[in-house]
Amino acid sequence: MMQLDIQLFAVPFRKVSKTRKRMRRAHNAMTAPGLTNCKECGAQIKPHRVCPECGSYKGKTVVEEKKEA
Repeated sequence: MMQLDIQLFAVPFRKVSKTRKRMRRAHNAMTAPGLTNCKECGAQIKPHRVCPECGSYKGKTVVEEKKEA
């Protein structure tokens, strides 16, 4: 008997419909980042981070602004 060196791959039995394909990809949509307003200056920042505008966190000044001469 002759032996062939062929690899067999899994082949889909039926075509995946557009609906089934889109349902599988439904969770891939991008979401907008959640933003909050700074209590000191009112700038929009990501939650739980120091405000880059005024340097405050939870109502307290954490980072001092550098004053250039």
